[in-house]
Amino acid sequence: MSRIHQLFEEGVSAINVGIEFFKGDILRQGAPVAHVDWRPPGGGKPEVIAALDRLASPEAAARIAAANEEAVRRIVTSQPMLVGFARAIDVVPGMTKTTILHSGPPISWERMNGAMKGAVTGALVFEGLARDLDEAARVAASGDIAFSPCNEHDCVGSMAGVTSASMYVHVVRNRTYGNVAYTNLSEQMAKILRMGANDASVIERLNWMRDVLGPILAAAMDKAGEIDLRLMLSQALHMGDECHNRNNAGTCLLIQKLAPYILETDFPTAQKREVFDFVASSDYFSGPTWMVLCKCALDAAHGVEGSTVVTTMCRNGVEFGIRVSGMAGNTWFTGPAQPVIGPMFAGYKPEDSGLDIGDSAITETYGLGGFAMAAAPAIVALIGGTADDAVAYSLSMGEITTTTNPNVTIPLLDFRGIATGIDVCKVVQTGILPVISTAIAHKEPGIGMIGAGITHPPAEAFEKAVLAFAAKFDS
Repeated sequence: MSRIHQLFEEGVSAINVGIEFFKGDILRQGAPVAHVDWRPPGGGKPEVIAALDRLASPEAAARIAAANEEAVRRIVTSQPMLVGFARAIDVVPGMTKTTILHSGPPISWERMNGAMKGAVTGALVFEGLARDLDEAARVAASGDIAFSPCNEHDCVGSMAGVTSASMYVHVVRNRTYGNVAYTNLSEQMAKILRMGANDASVIERLNWMRDVLGPILAAAMDKAGEIDLRLMLSQALHMGDECHNRNNAGTCLLIQKLAPYILETDFPTAQKREVFDFVASSDYFSGPTWMVLCKCALDAAHGVEGSTVVTTMCRNGVEFGIRVSGMAGNTWFTGPAQPVIGPMFAGYKPEDSGLDIGDSAITETYGLGGFAMAAAPAIVALIGGTADDAVAYSLSMGEITTTTNPNVTIPLLDFRGIATGIDVCKVVQTGILPVISTAIAHKEPGIGMIGAGITHPPAEAFEKAVLAFAAKFDS
């Protein structure tokens, strides 16, 4: 018997590479098959493949490796400390009474999606720059309002990200490198501005946050001095959070730390009780705190010449944007915002959803959220999928990052550090895109959150970064 006939007599064990469709055909024939999820590098685009080849040359690869090692060293050794709460106009660089910061890369009023327009008009009413939402829309379109990305002002903002002068923000200082970052306070999970809602109840809550919550938290931090957020973050992951959509443990830890100082303030007992009731109304209270921690650490790594490590991922509901360490300043690489796939609240359908929005992907950029889902398998109850999916997401993110963070670990993975330092070259080479767990806002203004799920950035943004790096090394 020829060897080829002997092969078929003994049966075939197949390995399917690439298109998973063929795996199903083999299984239907009763043969065992192992699937290898492979894509051609650079999406098969000749110009991108050529750029990857140039960056893989010995000289370029050595320079990039050294730069990336420095960038991730800065991320891992950063110690973000919560040092206060203050009004945005008093601390945020470039903030004025007519400035509105938003999530994602730069965008004009005319191009904003429904959720962001809803948040902008609500903020203008809150700031007294318009009497009602109709007037606010006219003011927004007048040219008198300065719109700018949060990330270009040392800030991050959840979902629409809208931050205005009177809003209170976290003040977080990097003990290691001295840089400071900011983000506004959680509105919790009711009908809220950051999701595009803007009715009277939203404005009333913002007024209370400005007049009661913010001042009480500021006074408490005056007494506390500083809070080590990285230590608290590590504890939260060990208690079942991924610190993007699931913040049960983190919120308990944060309010536990703040509570004694809140009680020591001179505010009326009734107002202190309002603060505690507000925090108890939703586990999301600490969500912005982890965002600003990540922003503070990643900003310390921005501007390392030659580094291909991603320091910002964010989206404005129209475009997804990234910034890369080796492109100093505000060089954005963008692609179209993607849909978010996941469970919807009762009464809503996928076609009601707006596209991916928010600066909260800063958590994934650091290694939290979708990257740390193995630490929080219970998150799948909110975003869909299985506990095995959560583990698989965390493992796969190690394929596109340069290191792990030994200070923030995942118990289920034998206390492996979170995957840290997304490398644009690895993303484009492997075709593996960062995984992001996030909320879903309605596509129309004034409605708010309607679900949560999983999304990925557009490959286009990373391909543009690789092309820009190759051109820079060629010059």
